Amino acid sequence: MTRDGVNNMWIAENWKDYEVLDTSDGEKLERWGDYVLIRPDPQIIWKKEKKAQGWKNPNAHYHRSSRGGGEWEFFDLPKQWKISYGELSFNLQPFSFKHTGLFPEQAVNWDWFSRLIKQEVARRGEKEPVRVLNLFAYTGGATVAAAAAGAFVTHVDAAKGMVSWAKENAAASGLANAPIRYIVDDCQKFVEREIRRGNRYDAVIMDPPSYGRGPKGEIWKIEDNIHDFVKLCTAVLKEMPLFFLLNSYTTGLQPAVLKYLLDLELGRFGGKARAEEIGLPVSEDGLVLPCGASGRWEGSQAGKP
Repeated sequence: MTRDGVNNMWIAENWKDYEVLDTSDGEKLERWGDYVLIRPDPQIIWKKEKKAQGWKNPNAHYHRSSRGGGEWEFFDLPKQWKISYGELSFNLQPFSFKHTGLFPEQAVNWDWFSRLIKQEVARRGEKEPVRVLNLFAYTGGATVAAAAAGAFVTHVDAAKGMVSWAKENAAASGLANAPIRYIVDDCQKFVEREIRRGNRYDAVIMDPPSYGRGPKGEIWKIEDNIHDFVKLCTAVLKEMPLFFLLNSYTTGLQPAVLKYLLDLELGRFGGKARAEEIGLPVSEDGLVLPCGASGRWEGSQAGKP
């Protein structure tokens, strides 16, 4: 996808309830439904005149601290509100470290795998469900999108509160009774057990953190651990997988690194891998704000009648 000189970037440009209004001096001005927020973004290294009206009267502003972390300053923002993406609805709320509970740039990936799932569901009919494993699944944006497309989804996250939030998002999207299995567990340990149990999936989605700690204090550092984990996850795939999605918000993991990793570990299944930056359009200047990278692998049967 190309936009104003940006080649080969996947851009989430189908939002109506979300918008990056402007960017300057380490911050982005965003509209989340009826509310305007100012949040920090380390990618925004430029300084320009803040022309957009929202800079002067936001509903909330997250201020970074020079000591790390930061805090919200609220002006007129409810504790919780909703936005929609097509037929999907999501509950939002401001919580620690600047987040709202949703990464809107991921919508470009939701569109991609939803198309693959719908095609495969139509091809199979009632014979066999399309089973998707969503790891580090957070508040369930990808889970809800995959379930809405017709998949049987297993949603895994180590944080109980995030899994509860994902259930609420599914209910808000009319998917309270959809075939979604919610698991509160360490993702690696869950995958290891699924392999031993002989459970297999058509697709894997993963959005691993840059850094984290396991339930027994184990350190997760994406640069050190992601290769072994992707390799492990290939053992939970069926013989002819549908797709594999790997997201990264770590600056050092360029798209070419993600593609190399997917080619290396999924090459035996055939298919093809691609990786690009993902981004969000900025309304004020028509440019695109980069928001990390995604690696996509599609099986050779994906999209076939």
